Amino acid sequence: MKSQKILIIEDDPDILEFVSFNLRKEGYEVFVAKDGVKGVQMCIQVQPDLVLLDVMMPRMDGVEVCERIRSNPTISNTIVAMLSARGEDYSQLAAFDAGADAYITKPIRPKLLVSKVKALLRRAGDEPMKQSRLERNGLVIDLERYTVEIHGKTLSLPRKEFELLALLAKKPGKVYARETIMKKVWGDEVVVGDRTIDVHIRKIREKIGDLRVRTVKGVGYTFEGES
Repeated sequence: MKSQKILIIEDDPDILEFVSFNLRKEGYEVFVAKDGVKGVQMCIQVQPDLVLLDVMMPRMDGVEVCERIRSNPTISNTIVAMLSARGEDYSQLAAFDAGADAYITKPIRPKLLVSKVKALLRRAGDEPMKQSRLERNGLVIDLERYTVEIHGKTLSLPRKEFELLALLAKKPGKVYARETIMKKVWGDEVVVGDRTIDVHIRKIREKIGDLRVRTVKGVGYTFEGES
């Protein structure tokens, strides 16, 4: 079986060595970049399965790197996990707003890091549903290409935004509780908060319009439209 590729973008040499060692020990093919500019270039070149990205870096910070990855069609679906010593809500929201799939706070414990990496890669490898295409309320959702077509325009959504939209659109009218969304989109081993889901819903609405995804106060979200 071909080993999965992980790109680490981190300017601290000690953390870079520590993370690289632990992931190589698990059998992953590891690539490294010591600043954001080189990180984006290497991401395009290597096409990794997962990027571990430090937030605070010289030349280009992690938020901008994540935005560059999401805006490039050749790497836009890459899984991105942010690494940061800052645990404040606004730092995490900035990361998720840029399109990050996960936020891992430092200091990093080896077993926890490996567990989160495995969970992210496992979720990405899961087939979201058996159909390859959904047509809902003016949207065409291609589950194999991870694209959404609206009014003849094709959108390429970050992986978690797409998986969240696809989950809701699979059963229009069904109300998905936040706990269900967390489990089905992020998995049991990746901890996210309610505000993470809210950020992803807001980004989805910005792209497909406000009317298709409805908030059910105190419960969760539902997709409006015919199945």
